Amino acid sequence: MRKIAIIDYGMGNLRSVQKGFEKVGFEATVTADPKLVLEADKVVLPGVGAFADCMRNLEQGGFVDPLLKVIREGRPFLGICLGLQLLFTEGEEFGVHRGLDVVPGRVVRFPEGMSENGEKLAVPHMGWNQLSFRQRHGVFEGIEDGKNVYFVHSYYVQPAEQSVVATTTDYGIEFCSSICRDNIVATQFHPEKSQDVGLRILRNFAESKF
Repeated sequence: MRKIAIIDYGMGNLRSVQKGFEKVGFEATVTADPKLVLEADKVVLPGVGAFADCMRNLEQGGFVDPLLKVIREGRPFLGICLGLQLLFTEGEEFGVHRGLDVVPGRVVRFPEGMSENGEKLAVPHMGWNQLSFRQRHGVFEGIEDGKNVYFVHSYYVQPAEQSVVATTTDYGIEFCSSICRDNIVATQFHPEKSQDVGLRILRNFAESKF
């Protein structure tokens, strides 16, 4: 069985991601050791919290260079929630902060005063919402357009190139809810909280169906 490493940089519900892989029959190791990340066949970067804090923790934990190496070498990479946002050039949460700059673009906050059918929409965007596919990637094999997944976020990504957008979701505006590019897949939603749809994504990733 190929090794899956879940990066522990002090932020994120790592055990729930690990349990998600276990439910679909795959072992995944939660690790705070950058060397184990370099040795892994596949890498998962979850995350919750503030953009700048997470970047600082990645840097202090010695994860930035191993992450970039893993991605550059073409090993399967899955980013979840803030693990998607950190891939981008910069984020504007509590000021403008530099990200990993793997994917050109920015991370911005939902605009104030959004509404739907006359009702004001709350921020953060929290709960179930639908996926609309822009392009297909192996990690989404077996998932139909319009399926619901679970979100918790106040910020969303704006890719500089639309070619990386895998899915969009409507919440006052249409926003990018996942990206894919070569060996990189990253979701704004939480697969580990998205029941059967999310477990299918984790299984596809573990089986390297891309």
